[in-house]
Parts: sequence; C-alpha cells; structure tokens
Amino acid sequence: MGRHFLQIPGPTNVPDRVLRAIAQPTIDHRGPEFARLALDLQERLKGVFRTSGPVVVYPSSGTGAWEAALVNTLSPGDKVVAFETGHFSGLWCAMAARLGLVVDVVPGDWRHGADPDALAERLTPDVAAVMVVHNETSTGVRSRVPEIRAALDRAGHPALLLVDTISSLASMDYRHDEWSVDVTVGCSQKGLMLPPGIGFNAVSDKALAHRGGLPRSYWDWEPVIAANRQGFFPYTPPTNLLYGLREALVMLEEEGLEAVFARHDRHAEATRRAVRSWGLDVLCADEREHSSSLTAVLMPDGHDADALRRLILERYDLSLGTGLGRLAGRVFRIGHLGHFNDLMLAGTLSGVEMGLAAAGVPIKEGGTRAALAYLENGR
Repeated sequence: MGRHFLQIPGPTNVPDRVLRAIAQPTIDHRGPEFARLALDLQERLKGVFRTSGPVVVYPSSGTGAWEAALVNTLSPGDKVVAFETGHFSGLWCAMAARLGLVVDVVPGDWRHGADPDALAERLTPDVAAVMVVHNETSTGVRSRVPEIRAALDRAGHPALLLVDTISSLASMDYRHDEWSVDVTVGCSQKGLMLPPGIGFNAVSDKALAHRGGLPRSYWDWEPVIAANRQGFFPYTPPTNLLYGLREALVMLEEEGLEAVFARHDRHAEATRRAVRSWGLDVLCADEREHSSSLTAVLMPDGHDADALRRLILERYDLSLGTGLGRLAGRVFRIGHLGHFNDLMLAGTLSGVEMGLAAAGVPIKEGGTRAALAYLENGR
C-alpha cells in the first residue's frame, strides 16, 4: 500500500501535470498546430541550455544524442581527448572508438571529475575534440566544465568541447554559451521530468561550421535544423512526449532556473549530511565536485550494496540506484533530482536509514534527523 518511492538517478518521477499533457490526443505532425508547438519548444529549450543557438531534438535516448554529437563534428581517425570519470564516460569513449575515432583517455579514479590540469599536456595539434561528462550519473561527481574551457583557452587550442549534461540539465547550473561549449548532450528522463525518449544536442556556431566526415543519416543536424525553421521534423517526432516537454519547461520557468538549481543544491547537501551522520562515506572526494542530482554512498567493507537495495525495495518499496561497472556492489545511489521536494527527501532518507539498520550495516543513528535539521533551517 502507499506510493512507490522511485529515487534512482533517472528515469525520475514524472509530475501529474506532465502526465496529463502527454495524455492529450495526438495531432498531425505536419499541421499548423504542431508547427506552433515545435516553434514554441525551440525557444523554451534555449533557456534551459542557456544558449541562443539551435537545440536539435531527436526521438532517442541520451546514447543517441551522444552519437549525434560525434558524427556531426568529427571524421574517421580524428583524435579526441576524453576524461574517464565513471561508467557512462567510459561508454561514451567506447562509442567514439567504435565510430573510428582515436580516443586518448585521461584515466580517473571515479571519485574525482575531469582534471583541467591534466588536459594541457594532452592537447597536441591533432586533437579535434575534448569529451567531458558534466555530471557522472554512476558516481555523483561533477566535472568543472568552466575550468576545462579555461584550459583550452590558455593553450589557444581550437579543439571542440563536447559535454554530456544527461543528469545535470535542468538540475544543476549549466551555461552552454557562456562556457563556450560546442555540443551539449542532454535527454528527457532526468531533470526535465519526462519519460525516456527525447535526446538533445545544443550546438554552437563553431560546431555547425566544423562538419566532420563520419557517416550520418538519421543523426544529421542539417535536415533537422532546416525543417525546424518551419516547425517540423524530417522524421516522425514523439508528438505526445513533446506535449509533456512543453509542460515540463513551463514548470521550470514558473519556478525559475536559479530556484531549481538552489533546490537541488539544498537537497544534495541535506543528503550528504545524512550520509556523514550515519558514519558512511560519499563517493565524491572533492568538495568542489559534489553532484546536486544524486549522491553515491560507499558501503563499509563486508557489506553488499545490492543486497541492501533489495532489502529496501522489498521492505519499504523504495528504489535506489545500483553501483555500475567497477562500483557494482560497492555503492548505492540516491537520486534527488527533478520533481522532488523536502518531504520526498525525508521519506527517502528515512527508508535508507531503516534499511541500513535492518541489513545490519554499522551506522550511527540520526542521519535523517541531521538532514531534517538542515532543511528546517530554511537553507
């Protein structure tokens, strides 16, 4: 009985307003009503990405948007520098290699973000692009994208900057234009509070001018941008998801992006205070790089994070994120992004604390109380 607590780092909870919008009757995607919807979305999306340039919309997951970012800008044999900050950065690197790119991976320990100081020594003249995951969903670690841009600028290097914002878009401060990002990758099912099914590329003028030679057809920006000028798409668009996207963007505008970011920052800090009060460790090791979308929690030696997750799901109907890749069994992830408020966080942390105790994990009492004290102070 009662509601299921879905506190994975995505797909996230979909607001009732968005669900009702998605449930509207489908319209003709070649007609004038749809054109008005598409043109309106194009302008609203620019506000979320903080760009004045085009935002290309695909019926896809974030993985499709990854591929679009690569095949539109790069050529076979191009060299890219990519930072290994977690499981998903590794998957993006693997995709680049399969597409015929030469990937120079900057290794990482998965507890830190992309290191701007490590970039300078790798910026050889043949580097065509730098790939960074802004917020690594598998680790809860944020990379300092403005510092990566500054490192490129100091070197005077013309490499394109490609950034994955899949779990930070509409949850954490991000500025496509101001940070001189060339391609920003996003998707629908996290901070935008939608079901999976829409991928995004925000594109700079430099990226549009830098047309690579990798094969592309479905993912080609040019026919999409051309059709978008009239409010249409060169493929069948996800009409009902676009209804939901408009409603989600209206909700974000009503709250105000700065307030959205502050809410996420606040819930993340409250969560970290709970974890530390339990005597456990947050995976992110640098205070400057904490994610505001999720918190990855390290389990003590001898305790299995997946066994804990199963117990919490079965006993309290609360879903937490699993550890991925090298973190399997070692961490669980608490998602606190999207359609989320103080009471939802209180319920989530209470379920985690009860689950830790039931699983026999050695913790100190009072983690949830520490988070509530922080929230009650109005911070």
